[in-house]
Amino acid sequence: PLSISKMSTLADIVPPGVVTGDNLVKLLDHARSNGYAIPAVNCTSSSTVNACLEAAKKYNSPIMIQVSNGGGAFMVGKAIKEANAAIAGSVALAMHVRSVAKYYGVPVVLHSDHCAKKLLPWFDGMLKADEEFYAKYGEPLFSSHMLDLSEEPDE
Repeated sequence: PLSISKMSTLADIVPPGVVTGDNLVKLLDHARSNGYAIPAVNCTSSSTVNACLEAAKKYNSPIMIQVSNGGGAFMVGKAIKEANAAIAGSVALAMHVRSVAKYYGVPVVLHSDHCAKKLLPWFDGMLKADEEFYAKYGEPLFSSHMLDLSEEPDE
């Protein structure tokens, strides 16, 4: 792990906006070294994203913006019943975060939350979006993804 001085400010460590790769590791190391937790909020709309980013800015705090499968489906609209709706909504939410996060002046972890085995097509769709974003911008769309296999047998 990186050794980051407790005297370093967050702005000295990572840039504002969505962090990935080495900057994500630096942010998590800074939080660990300085004894603070990064709040994580499941968001379902651009309004909830903006409210979370506004709170993070007000308190000069990094934040994790999370989207779940259900949140992604809500984001695209509950009237849309096709199989890829949660993927489309999750990617749309991520693109919104990407577009506005830097203006709030705080680091943002963009995370997909709790993907059970039965939701792997959603996970795969977000990984595809990561690859497409990476091809254009040199980093993935999301900072991280959570594959949750806690409901699966241990064997």
